[in-house]
Amino acid sequence: MTRFPQMQRPTRAPRVSLRGRIGVTIQLENGRRRPAKLHQLSITGGLLEISNYLEERSNVRLGFPIGESIVQPKAEMLFPMWGANGYLQPFRFTQLWAEERRMLETEITELLKQTVARSAPGQGTGLRPPPFYLE
Repeated sequence: MTRFPQMQRPTRAPRVSLRGRIGVTIQLENGRRRPAKLHQLSITGGLLEISNYLEERSNVRLGFPIGESIVQPKAEMLFPMWGANGYLQPFRFTQLWAEERRMLETEITELLKQTVARSAPGQGTGLRPPPFYLE
């Protein structure tokens, strides 16, 4: 009898919904800048609200505040979707310094803790952050 190994699904990075509360500056390869709003954020990338989408696979530099600092990671734009106020365009980080990664992890952890604290037991959204984010 042939045995097939169990396929383990890769664990997705926890996501935080920001609903456009954080402004982002997108710097294109030609140096031009465009405004956007951060809709979702994870350690691997996120989702932007943007008035006019950018070409898929465009390489950009993002600038947005995290805590007391501004991080400026490089990112690759992914396929855009039509949204209520323009476009929702996902991106993935392509270059993230260790200090920027640490700040993002800290901020995402704090936002997840706030989300869990705000939802009363039995009345939550059904989404739980991974246990390692709830020290």
